[in-house]
Amino acid sequence: MPPSLSPTAVEFLLTCSRHSRPFAADARFLPDGQPKPVVVFVHGFKGFKDWGHFNVLADYFARRGFVFVKLNLSHNGIVPGGTGDLEDMEAFGNNNFSLELDDLGAVLDSLYWPGEAPIPAAEMDLSRLFLVGHSRGGGLAMLKATEDARVRAVAAWAPISDIDQRWSEEVMKRWQAEGVQYIDNTRTGQRMPLYYQLVEDFQANKERLDIPTNVREKLRQPLLILHGDEDETLPVTMAHDLKSWKPDAELVILPGAGHMFGGKHPWDEDQLPRLAQEVADRTIAFFQGIK
Repeated sequence: MPPSLSPTAVEFLLTCSRHSRPFAADARFLPDGQPKPVVVFVHGFKGFKDWGHFNVLADYFARRGFVFVKLNLSHNGIVPGGTGDLEDMEAFGNNNFSLELDDLGAVLDSLYWPGEAPIPAAEMDLSRLFLVGHSRGGGLAMLKATEDARVRAVAAWAPISDIDQRWSEEVMKRWQAEGVQYIDNTRTGQRMPLYYQLVEDFQANKERLDIPTNVREKLRQPLLILHGDEDETLPVTMAHDLKSWKPDAELVILPGAGHMFGGKHPWDEDQLPRLAQEVADRTIAFFQGIK
């Protein structure tokens, strides 16, 4: 491809049949008119598509021959046209896992719109559609792959391995009685609500949202798991659990890596953090090996 080409950024708004709240996505790619494999990236809890180094990450993948798509999950607290940071706490509180899966499905569907896809069809090789998810997004990516055969492979970065074990019995009882629990965002100082509807949605959709069972019994696509041995948010044992449920998964434990692989928000450099670049390189090599 011509060395003078720079990644093109395409921004678009989507809606989901589950709700009327618009949410934003964008794609980065080199506009060379050649079909390229497509990576859809899913952020984690308290994350968003433009967090930290994620735009640098998108350009990194684009320069290596991918179309890189990332989205704001509809109820993550970001408002299209707003501040660009978490601000809608009511939406955040009403988020749940099945909503997020349906948002991700809406993004995948949009890539297939005849003549209306936000990305030119000539730029995409949709026979090589991959998912990448970080943290909670890693769990979502694995679950979505079990229900969508269009996904060819998944890379899970510091992923959750279960939803059902996230809170203690004491927390659950208080949460149900009060209808809400609050999570502190140390970066912004916000007290972020989680309404009990999240638990009710999980209970109503338990089969769909059961990560251990779905990974063990339904995840047929190749899986790459990348986790840091110094992850301060999700213990590395979660990665080993996933590997035990899917023995043919590729597991990479990165020495010295924390949950964000060296990233932070804001990120003012035009290069990836060293560990994030290693994660990206290993993921690119993994996807390139999928034929």
